[in-house]
Amino acid sequence: MATSLAIIILLGLLSNTLFAKIKLPGLLGMIILGMVIGPYGLNILQPEIISISADFRKIALIIILLRAGFGISRGDLKKVGAPALRLSCIPGLIEGFFIAFASVKFLGFTFVQGGILGFIIAAVSPAVVVPSMLGFMERGVGTDKGIPTLILAGASIDDVFAITIFSTFLGLYSGKQMNIGVQILSIPISIILGILLGIVIGYFMVRIFKKYNIRDTKKVLMIIGSAILLTALETLLKNKIEIAALLGVMTIGFIILEKLPKVGKRLAIKFNKIWVFAEILLFVLVGAQVNTKVALHAGAVGIIVIFIGLIGRSIGVMLSLIKTNLNFKEKLFCVIAYIPKATVQAAMGAIPLSLGVQGGELMLAIAVLSILITAPLGAVGISLSAEKLLT
Repeated sequence: MATSLAIIILLGLLSNTLFAKIKLPGLLGMIILGMVIGPYGLNILQPEIISISADFRKIALIIILLRAGFGISRGDLKKVGAPALRLSCIPGLIEGFFIAFASVKFLGFTFVQGGILGFIIAAVSPAVVVPSMLGFMERGVGTDKGIPTLILAGASIDDVFAITIFSTFLGLYSGKQMNIGVQILSIPISIILGILLGIVIGYFMVRIFKKYNIRDTKKVLMIIGSAILLTALETLLKNKIEIAALLGVMTIGFIILEKLPKVGKRLAIKFNKIWVFAEILLFVLVGAQVNTKVALHAGAVGIIVIFIGLIGRSIGVMLSLIKTNLNFKEKLFCVIAYIPKATVQAAMGAIPLSLGVQGGELMLAIAVLSILITAPLGAVGISLSAEKLLT
């Protein structure tokens, strides 16, 4: 496994640098590298690292979300509150149902099968979106109207809606007695629980940091360990109650910054340094999950279904931003920023197939295809459009 890690680090750094030199996002180079050296490409990586890939990706995502929390102030949140909540649910809901109806028309699915596929695809990828938005916040791009914070907040909750509604459709398919009203009610409950747990951990950390003289490096390790345990709690209680753990992770950073601003700013710098390594792991291993042969099975019809979904998502973003102070160019940037899919689709794409859902193989193929199309399209679009569309 150590050899595979060395290959990932060295080639990841190289691909990141090469893509940056040709004015393309480094993460795109790392995703492509993962596809080339992963089990569905040259198969250079050892099976051990692939088997724990999901854990590595989770830790890397936790690190960037903690860093995001350290970059958001109370004033930023007040500025984007209501639009961020609308962005967290409206685009995903419209995209999911657009794909559900398109699946009935083009794939011959039932509406329930279409709903399963729709809400696998509907989740936006925080792994792609969050690092880009943090970069803009650091450079002051779009910050006068809080646009990076708006997208950060919306994208971090978007997945909660998609995963909950996906689970509902999966339950309907298997014939379980499900109360859809209760399922929908569980979404705000999971968000509130995630935030509350993040607040509790954040205040606990603040108290310890005030009481004891601890080195910043140890503080960072304590925060990462607590955040990992929070996501583990989500997994443990998954069958009983949903918890928006990733939102809780961001909340930890926010609370520490709010209560200990000087410490928070120093820790943010530490997390930036850790992210250099975590970023390579995250994007190379996301790429390694992509089976291009499976994606080809979806064919042209799969591409049509994905783009119908993106049209629905774009409409949803525009509706969410009605009555905001954003101009048309800024709204268009938000549409582009909400395109990428990667982490959720890689994690959930194979679930219907493993549970014996009819059409599960095609669902997996379209999920993989959505990563291949939207991750590069979104990453390049965000990078190239920001300077032109934002101030």
